[in-house]
Amino acid sequence: MTLTSATRQVRDTRAFRRHALAVLLPIGPLCVAALRVMLPYSTTDGPSAQLAAVAAGQEAQAAVLWLGPLALIALVPGLFALTRMAMRRAPVLAIVATTLAVPGYLGIAALGVSDAAALAAVTAGLSPPDGTALLAELAEQPALATSVGLFVLGHVVGTVLLGAALWRSGAVPAWAGVALIASQPLHLAVVVSAGPKLLDGAAWGLTALGFAAAALTLARMRDDDYEPQGFSAPR
Repeated sequence: MTLTSATRQVRDTRAFRRHALAVLLPIGPLCVAALRVMLPYSTTDGPSAQLAAVAAGQEAQAAVLWLGPLALIALVPGLFALTRMAMRRAPVLAIVATTLAVPGYLGIAALGVSDAAALAAVTAGLSPPDGTALLAELAEQPALATSVGLFVLGHVVGTVLLGAALWRSGAVPAWAGVALIASQPLHLAVVVSAGPKLLDGAAWGLTALGFAAAALTLARMRDDDYEPQGFSAPR
C-alpha cells in the first residue's frame, strides 16, 4: 500500500472532535463557578485569614484543588475552539482575545499553588505564624506573582474580547455575547469588593452560558465550515 493511498483512508474524525469540543466548552467555566462558590476564604483575605479559613474548611479547599485542574483541562481547548469559530468573520479580534485569554486561564494553576500550600500547611500541622509566613513568602515569589498578574489581566480582558469577537462573527446570539462581555468584569467587581460568593459564581455562570451558546453553534456547524477537510486528511 502506498503512502498516498494510506493517507486517503484516514478516517474523518472531524464530527467527533467538533461534538466533543461542544460538550467540553461549558465545563471549564462551570468548574470555576463551583470553585468560586466553594472557596473557603475571600480573595481579599490576607495570609493569616486565608489560613484560618482553610483550616476551618479543609474539605471545601480539597474540592477547590480538584476543580482547578479540571477547569484548565476544559478551558484551554475550549478557547482554541471558540477562536476558530470567531476567526471566520472577526480574525483580528479573535487573535487578540485568545492571546490574552490563554495565558490568563493558564494562570489558574498559579492560584492553585497557593491554595495547595495553604491546605498543606494545615494538614502538616504548621503553627499559624509559620503557615502565614509560608503563604506570605509564596506570594512574593516573582514567577508566581507574574503568573497571577497574567491571570487577572488575561482572563478578564481576554474573555471580554472573546465575547465581542464571537458576537461580531455571528457565532453566538447577541445575548450570549453580552453575557460573555459582562461576566468577567462582574467577577472582578465582586472579588475586589469582597462581595457574595454566590454572585461571583453567577458571574462565572454567565461565562458558562456564553460558552454553552457557542457550543450549540459548534454542534450544529458543518464540518467543512469549522475545519476544512484538508486540515485533517491531506490528499
